[in-house]
Amino acid sequence: MTTFFGILTLGLYMFQPYLDLKVMRKALGIALFLELFYLIGHFLAGWPFPTPTVIFQIIIVTALGVALGVIFSRIWPLPRNKGFERIMRTFLIVIPSLGIGVGLQLVLQGNHPTQAIYLMFAFSAWLGSGHFIKNESKETRSGVGNTALK
Repeated sequence: MTTFFGILTLGLYMFQPYLDLKVMRKALGIALFLELFYLIGHFLAGWPFPTPTVIFQIIIVTALGVALGVIFSRIWPLPRNKGFERIMRTFLIVIPSLGIGVGLQLVLQGNHPTQAIYLMFAFSAWLGSGHFIKNESKETRSGVGNTALK
């Protein structure tokens, strides 16, 4: 199953126009951080040593999560200002990605997982969702669009 998801991820990154080199670098950076986290956890906390299959699964899950975040960001770009829209947007990407991550967890590692794949997927989707940012329109900045009734 890992090989199937690897081919699926590779195809997604090859044929999706929004998944460019910058997105690929982001996905590999997140995967490297997570792999180092589990490697350090092996030596300090006695966690299972990450096998090559697990390392490949971490790369696949982070790449799919970042891809989901970038595509979501293309549909609903990150607003420049802090506020309620950012909070709702975060909930609408993280909660479904946790559910998808649980599904990936069961498919890739079965009933007895050794890593938290579902959290990796949600974390990478959240980080990937900041790829596109809304631009302010000229009317809003200059005050032309804000007319008050007298």
